[in-house]
Amino acid sequence: MKNVLIIVSSPRKGGNSETLAQRFAAGAVKAGNTVETVLLRDKRISPCIACEACLKYGGNCVQKDDMAEILEKMIAADVIVLSTPVYYYSISAQLKAMIDRTLAGGGKMKNKEFYLIATAADGKEAMECTMSDMQGFVRCLPGSTVKGKIYGSAFHVGDIQGSPSLDEAYACGKNC
Repeated sequence: MKNVLIIVSSPRKGGNSETLAQRFAAGAVKAGNTVETVLLRDKRISPCIACEACLKYGGNCVQKDDMAEILEKMIAADVIVLSTPVYYYSISAQLKAMIDRTLAGGGKMKNKEFYLIATAADGKEAMECTMSDMQGFVRCLPGSTVKGKIYGSAFHVGDIQGSPSLDEAYACGKNC
């Protein structure tokens, strides 16, 4: 049994990337894993101010917001799912702010299995830059690997319904 943390970065409630994340969660629960979902839209995460205090003081950020709680969940997780809509061929601002603030985790975040979920109206090719952004983050975490990528072609809320990516997300969750 694994501890799975799903991070949904869409600001849009019930959006397509969130729907894929929910399908991943359903598969992971079916396989007997413990699953928790964090909705970044409900969290207050200030941008990193590059003061490096976290590097000097044992990973403690000077900013007092919701990031410390999220970071602890990430450190405790075996599997982390990053889910984002594509904005101008990149990740959402919410996910970028969270990623930047993980610097406070120092060397504590390592040996994680990652699954990456992206949705875009323009198809898989439009999501490659976004996937690359998320893979860059994973490369910074010692021993961590990307175990799967899920591409969802959709734009308007609900467009993902009936997509084969829903089954793919469920299967990835079940096999994580």
